[in-house]
Amino acid sequence: MSGSIQLFPPTFEHHHSGLGVSSSQPRLSWRFQQSNEAPREWKQNSYEVEAIRSNSPPKSAHRASSESVLVPWPFKPLNSREILQIRVRAFGGRNGESAPTRWSPWAAMEVGLLERSCWQAQMITASSFPRINDPMVRPFRLRKTFRVPSTRGTIVRARLYSTAFGVYQPYLNGSDVGDLMMSPGWTSYHHRLNYQIFDVANQIHQDQENVLGFEVAEGWYAGRLGWGTGKVQNYGTDIYDGETYDATEEDPGWCGPITHGFEGGWTTARIIEGPRATLLSPDAPPVRITEKVEPVEISTTPSGKTIVDFGQNLVGKLMIDSISGPSGHKISFIHAEVMENRELGIRPLRDARCTDEIIMSGHEIRAWTPKFTFHGFRYVQIEGWNSIIGVSPALGLDGIAALVAHSDMSRTGTFNCSHPLINQLHDNVVWSMRGNFFSIPTDCPQRDERIGWTGDIQVFAPTGNFLYNTTSVLASWLQDLAAEQQLRGGVPPLVVPNVLDHIYPIVPQAVWGDAAILTPWDLYIASGDLQILRSQYESMRSWLDAGVRRGVDGLWDNNLWQLGDWLDPRAPPDEPGEARTHGAMVADAYLVHVTSRLSEITGLIGETRDSTRYEEQACSLKAAFRHKYMAPSGLLVSDTQTALALAIVFGFYDNAVQLEVAGARLEQLARMAKFRVATGFVGTPIVLHALTLTGREQVAYRMLQEKRCPSWLYPITMGATTIWERWNSMLPDGSINPGEMTSFNHYALGAVANWLHAVVGGIRPKEAGWKSFFVVPRPGGTIRNASVTYESPFGRIECSWSLISMEDGDRFESSLLVPPNSEAWITLPHVTISTGGEQNVVGSGSYSFSCNLLAKDWPLTAIKTYLVEEDDGDVAYQ
Repeated sequence: MSGSIQLFPPTFEHHHSGLGVSSSQPRLSWRFQQSNEAPREWKQNSYEVEAIRSNSPPKSAHRASSESVLVPWPFKPLNSREILQIRVRAFGGRNGESAPTRWSPWAAMEVGLLERSCWQAQMITASSFPRINDPMVRPFRLRKTFRVPSTRGTIVRARLYSTAFGVYQPYLNGSDVGDLMMSPGWTSYHHRLNYQIFDVANQIHQDQENVLGFEVAEGWYAGRLGWGTGKVQNYGTDIYDGETYDATEEDPGWCGPITHGFEGGWTTARIIEGPRATLLSPDAPPVRITEKVEPVEISTTPSGKTIVDFGQNLVGKLMIDSISGPSGHKISFIHAEVMENRELGIRPLRDARCTDEIIMSGHEIRAWTPKFTFHGFRYVQIEGWNSIIGVSPALGLDGIAALVAHSDMSRTGTFNCSHPLINQLHDNVVWSMRGNFFSIPTDCPQRDERIGWTGDIQVFAPTGNFLYNTTSVLASWLQDLAAEQQLRGGVPPLVVPNVLDHIYPIVPQAVWGDAAILTPWDLYIASGDLQILRSQYESMRSWLDAGVRRGVDGLWDNNLWQLGDWLDPRAPPDEPGEARTHGAMVADAYLVHVTSRLSEITGLIGETRDSTRYEEQACSLKAAFRHKYMAPSGLLVSDTQTALALAIVFGFYDNAVQLEVAGARLEQLARMAKFRVATGFVGTPIVLHALTLTGREQVAYRMLQEKRCPSWLYPITMGATTIWERWNSMLPDGSINPGEMTSFNHYALGAVANWLHAVVGGIRPKEAGWKSFFVVPRPGGTIRNASVTYESPFGRIECSWSLISMEDGDRFESSLLVPPNSEAWITLPHVTISTGGEQNVVGSGSYSFSCNLLAKDWPLTAIKTYLVEEDDGDVAYQ
């Protein structure tokens, strides 16, 4: 019976490819792919792993275990550079059966450099490399020739191990090595520096001169980071401004066996001190070009500027197929996200030039693209292309493209429904995540910032973890957070890597600092990997025990200003922290929550004394919070949507009566706001969940479907293709928000997609790693059908539903796919008659469920708050 269940190739730790695994005993995982003929209720009870190691005979290991995610390495430890092949099969069935599955395909694995002594190379730089205090470093090239005689035998294996202070691109015999962008990526360079491993066996010529070349640029290591004048040389002796390519200085054969015209220009490289940081082969996927987007329109502005519109706000760079022009002629490409008054809207870029330039040489330039920069853009203003005779070809839609770049994570989650604007909202969330997972999780990809704000990823992580496999990217970033935190008395910096100490002193902040606890927890829930919690434990404990600045009651010091519910829609353009919900209350609610969470974490990892201590602290802090902010009725001192949502979602109510009072007041506030958003960074991810938890999902649907500003759908009515930083980044008249801090690509407010996945789509984990999961779809609003998929650690989950109109309501029909070795806990919507029962627990397989729904209360009406009535308009919720 198990033969119809197939396995994907096994994976190693959370490594993206298997080339350069940084463990001598990597844990193994395998996912199941289930055919329609596969048996239901299939569970694994044992497994067999087979390995071919070097030139040794195959070895196998059989283990009696139901685990298929991150199981222990079953063989002897591996050595640096060792190569092996692994395959696996599982044994199991229904009711204790133990039939084998088919063997998985073979998976290749190669170990990285496990010891520092494996590194024989030295760090080198150009002999003319600028010294300390130089404001900008021009990219330079390095070149080395070598021969491999055929007398040494045929080349079977050849690897290039490389890294840089800055960003680099390797070449071998005139061709690119690898397809990576902005290597080695951005880490906290004082502590950790990534290196790359490239397979170059097919690029080496035997019995001929080979040329290994590198181009190296500042990147994040020494380039300007931060706004205003920025800060240069953060880690050593430019991404924001763009790149200038001077074709008159080009030597086409510089990295080939023979150079032309520049033979005398090479000087001996200079040896410099090597990295003191730990050298790592990263588990996280590198930044790559993942998509090519063609332009949709070329237009002319009122001032006569030429604009190329790609139809999608994206992150990456341009590619020009072919261009030629008179020597010395310059063509400029200015990138921006929006148009304002039919001209390029560059004010939100602040001090970032975002301009790439080509200086022509008189010869054709083919497949040009900038190498060491990236931009956030939908529109590109091109100057100098059609303004002079001799530039060819003429600018057209078929000669230019946008290359989309981001950390090359695997897509795991999808969502779709019958409401086209909500589908666009979800697409916008995905595009914003793609653009802002660029080596690290950043806040924005376009202006003079592009840095890893802790608060942004803290609120977005549950959404991001569903959409993509983020485990290796965020686990790496959390290691940097912990390293930076050690230098600050337990206080996580506001951004990681920390490049803003020249702007912000060491000031502890709730929500942002709480990423030290909540983001590892979210990764654990997504992956089931307890090791993430263990490795981050000292960081978590340091934050709560030493970093938090407390008052006499154990809550936050009230004298400390908090960022709080950042970007409340009523906050003035230049005062984004002026929220309706008091910042101290937000901070205290989070402190109760993270203390309770850390008690749970410490119990899971076996730190029982700390678990008891944090549990007692959480109870004491909860009592202090209730005494300080909560009336006996359940109402709160801060009578806002964010405050009530925090108390509901964080479980601060002792009884159902108080919870109902809070839910009723939250609904009242939503109706008084005419269903428009009244929350910022903190309230936005949870307000719809709070309404759902108190039985008011129809109110949540009504808020979701609102179109007037501020709302989730308002930006879409304004043509948005990504999530905006502010609810009104663009005003209804088409002008850009007057505040200095305005971005059109920020994922934080897109955290609402978590509600789409869990409530509209209906699936969420019950157990860490999705070994068991809830299926609780809740139809509402005008949505008539929805579907969601998720590539869980066990296999693909699919859930879809549709409504069939009946005389007295709707019939709800749903289908579900549960992967092998996992189970689903199903609760149908509120029913009158159910064919499958109101709740079911099922194992693997395909299922169908149906029930009859009572007629819902729709449309909902707002509470009038003015003497002069406003026109709500049906268009607001359809």
